[in-house]
Amino acid sequence: MAAGIVVGPYTPGPTVVRREDIDLLADIGVALLLFAIGLDLPLHLLAPVRRVAVWGTTLQIVLITALGGLAGRLLGLNGAAALWLGALTALSSTAVVLKTLQERGLSTTLAGRVMVGMLLVQDLAVIPLMVLLPSLEHLDQGLRALGVAGLRAGMLVAATVWLGTRVLPRVLEQVARWGSRELFLIATVASGLGIGYGAHLVGLPFAFGAFLAGMALSESEYSRQALHDIAPLRDVFVMLFFASVGMLLDPAALWRAGGLVMALLALLAAKGVLVALLVRAFGYGENIPLAAGLSLFQVGEFSFLLARAGAEVGQVAPDTYAAMLTVAAITMSLTPLAINLAERLQARPKRAQGETASPPTSRPQHRSHVVIAGYGRVGRFICEVLQQLDHPFVVIDLDPMAVAAARQAGYETVYGDAAAPAVLEAAGAGEARLVILTIPDPVAVPVAVERVRKLKPDVHVVVRATGLHQLEELSRLGVYEAVLPELEAALELVRQVLAHLDIEPGDIQRFVDRLRRDHYAPLLRPAGDKTISELLRYTSRLLEVEWYQIPQGSPLADRSIGETKVREQTGAFVVAVVRGEEVIPNPGPDVVLHPGDTLGLIGTLSQRKAFRALARGDKNA
Repeated sequence: MAAGIVVGPYTPGPTVVRREDIDLLADIGVALLLFAIGLDLPLHLLAPVRRVAVWGTTLQIVLITALGGLAGRLLGLNGAAALWLGALTALSSTAVVLKTLQERGLSTTLAGRVMVGMLLVQDLAVIPLMVLLPSLEHLDQGLRALGVAGLRAGMLVAATVWLGTRVLPRVLEQVARWGSRELFLIATVASGLGIGYGAHLVGLPFAFGAFLAGMALSESEYSRQALHDIAPLRDVFVMLFFASVGMLLDPAALWRAGGLVMALLALLAAKGVLVALLVRAFGYGENIPLAAGLSLFQVGEFSFLLARAGAEVGQVAPDTYAAMLTVAAITMSLTPLAINLAERLQARPKRAQGETASPPTSRPQHRSHVVIAGYGRVGRFICEVLQQLDHPFVVIDLDPMAVAAARQAGYETVYGDAAAPAVLEAAGAGEARLVILTIPDPVAVPVAVERVRKLKPDVHVVVRATGLHQLEELSRLGVYEAVLPELEAALELVRQVLAHLDIEPGDIQRFVDRLRRDHYAPLLRPAGDKTISELLRYTSRLLEVEWYQIPQGSPLADRSIGETKVREQTGAFVVAVVRGEEVIPNPGPDVVLHPGDTLGLIGTLSQRKAFRALARGDKNA
């Protein structure tokens, strides 16, 4: 916005000559923003707040329009111009408010849903306002035009819901099957902007049509991936929108129409108070009225459309138009600060009581589930095990065929890239107990780990690594455990080879364990740098089970475990005895050891070494 002021026509220095081109790109930016917000806002979330959204917002628009009209008359405007002034201030900024709520993770809270519902009704109110206000002198014609516009709006909403729930998901599914991220992005953008353009053709705001398209598509399984893919393009165009708002700002208008600007700011303050009172009157308590009042006080982007239409019919004077744009830029800039203030005011009573302040949210409570990214052979096997254990889990995959197979198996699934924050949030990674990344992608895995850590810093992440070179980076990212499938297969083959060469089982175990430790060394950090869980894992590796076969002539042969005093002499524990096909787990002190028995030992490396020396009768060891 500041950059827009610098390059605008009202300040010295470089100037964008054709601001109309920027306005066109800005309209696309607002449409993409509202489309993306609609994707992240399923329609069913608004059902509980429909009363305050419909009746509360309608009452708010009528009262603010009347109050603004009264203020306009006091400022010397005629009746029509005064009503235009009131209508312009009645609308809030869907783009700014929803963008701020979305970035703070508040769009799905109860307070966020109340605000979204009210904003949606305000956007719908643009349709009758655009029809009736220019027809104030011929109200009968305006009412007929309003009926036609209402019919068009109803047909658009019905067509959008039908396309968004029946047609577009099938189109996106087919595009996703082709495996092209570029085509998926194009199809997503075409869906939003195409329906937005359809709204424009029937006389409705372009951005409103895109918002409807996003909300209709939000129930689709492809909405999260679409939201992730569209985000960079959306942000680029949204920057142009705010720059275009800055270009409209005339600093000199603050001096030429200072009284009108101050009156408008006072009217918007009254609007915030009225919104809070209405929300409270509809039964919402705690911080919700305060949050709604502080968030919806500003002038909205659809007010620009009204102001432009009023200027074209000569009912909005140039000074009023300039003052309105100035107030819009100021209040839009203040909105994120106001929302932040609402959060702080909400948190203050809790801090005074010694409680931890946190914004109310409708996100799922802590589920302690497992998130499995990748439904290939490895992921499928993990899912089968977790299902047998009756432990909840969610599957993420970018392959529509894999998602369909997982869903057919009865698993909860999310379509999308595991490196996409929106996809991870949909899978509940922020509430997960464990995240398993089985995707064999050396580029996507570190990105996914970083984004999982942002959602929940202390979550355990287990990764299927693609090479030894990746282990050091995974260790830096705080990966709990990494597995190299090729290395594990090679170690098992080595074990089989050594067994066929008649090497002692204990020697095989020690050799394979040493190889595993050497290769996974980057993940074994010093004990001082470890968390409790990592220390337990590190300790368990030190206390590995070693298998040792009692040789003929051993001092331990034909004696009970109690008689040999193995624990006292070496510090090692005998946890199992394998005798032929018989297995004796956790043997007691009366179990007699025989030559050829294979003992399972637990202890440190030095303790196990001392046991081997004792079994061999090596008194000098």
